[in-house]
This record gives sequence, structure tokens and C-alpha cells, in this order.
Amino acid sequence: MAFAPVLHAEWIKIRSLRSMLWALGAIVLATAGFSALAALDADGGGFDPLFSAFFGVSFGQVAAIAFGATAVSSEFQGGALRVSLSAVPQRGRWFAAKAVAVGGPALAVGLGTGFVSLAVGTAVLGEKANGLTWTEGLRGAVGCGVYLALMALFAAGLTALLRSGVATLGILIPFLLLVSFVIGDMSGTVADFLPDKAGQMVLHETPEGALGPWSGLAVTACWTAAALLAGAWSIRRRDA
Repeated sequence: MAFAPVLHAEWIKIRSLRSMLWALGAIVLATAGFSALAALDADGGGFDPLFSAFFGVSFGQVAAIAFGATAVSSEFQGGALRVSLSAVPQRGRWFAAKAVAVGGPALAVGLGTGFVSLAVGTAVLGEKANGLTWTEGLRGAVGCGVYLALMALFAAGLTALLRSGVATLGILIPFLLLVSFVIGDMSGTVADFLPDKAGQMVLHETPEGALGPWSGLAVTACWTAAALLAGAWSIRRRDA
């Protein structure tokens, strides 16, 4: 079967699940909402107006992860994967279509989220955001969208490897909300190369540590590529 109809079928699956649409909506609401709250209390030394405007991405990424994990984990319920692979025997092609069906909407919603968060964050910051240039704002908004899409795909690949959305969420969410926060201030260490900390460098006006804005995003892309390759290997080698 050609790639286009496979992709169309995977997109129909995603848009027909209400939980998928709720997860996409939650990306926007969580990111913009927490960014506005952070901007209200932004002050003090080391203040970064750009990161304050995008602070909510730390919470919006949870919804992006849930979107990617749920999109793949639904295949492991009720024998759905066997049906999918019966229709598309080329397992690599099927998984590639699934990844595009996850990454495309996540990127589109992520980009929208980036510009909404920028607008809301800078509006709440008021005069505190006067130092931001339009290029920094554009970089933050685009970087936010790419980062959220990468995290959704990272979760999708990990779910295909573990064959469980619950296991993926049980690993990633505590890591992102607890472990990564605890060690995230250790700049110049291995913490700079964690998937979330590296990718979020693009959201800082002046990144500190070993990585720059785009090199940090490239590190996150490498984590995502590794997860997708591992997921593709699992789909191809293990029984449906």
C-alpha cells in the first residue's frame, strides 16, 4: 500500500479519538496559562523575559507527551495492531505513517501554542518585556512548536518500544516534573543534555551552559530519533 493512504488512515484514527483532541487542546491551555501565571510573578536577579513568556511549556509538554503516548498505545488495545498490520504488512511504512500522523498535528498545535504563549506572556510582562527583540520572540515561538512536537514523538517512540502508554507516562512525567527540575540547575554537566533541558535552551534569551538555542534543540531531536528508531525496531521484530 502507498504511504499516502496509510497516513490518511492513521490521521482518521487520531482525529476520531476525543482524548487526542483534548490532549492537543491542553497543550495550548497549559502552556499559555502557566506562562501567564509565571509572568505575573516574574522579577528578581537573573530575570529572563523570554523564558518567562514560555515558562508554561514545562507543563504543556505533559499534554504533548500524553498525545504521543496515547496515539500509539491505542494500537496495543483489543488487537488493534494486528488489524493495522494486516492492512499494512510493511511495518516500517505503517510506523512511519503513525509518526507523521503524530508529529504533524503536534507541530501545528505547538507552533500555534508558541505564538499564543508569546503574546500572552509579553502582554502580562508589560514593560518587563521591552528588552525582547522580535527575532528572539520569533525564535522562541518557533522553537516552542518544534520542541513540543519532538516531545510528542519522543513519547510515541518510547510507547512503541514499551508497548504501554501507562509505562511511558509513568517514566516521562515524573522525570520531567521532578528529576529534571531537581538537577536542571547543574549547568555544564550531563543535565544540559537531558531531552527537556536541552530543547528548552531555545526558549531562553541568553542560554547558559554547554548548548545554544538550536544545538540544544538538535540534542532533543537526537533523543527523539533514538526513541523512534527503537520503537520501529520493536514494531518490526516483535509479534503484534
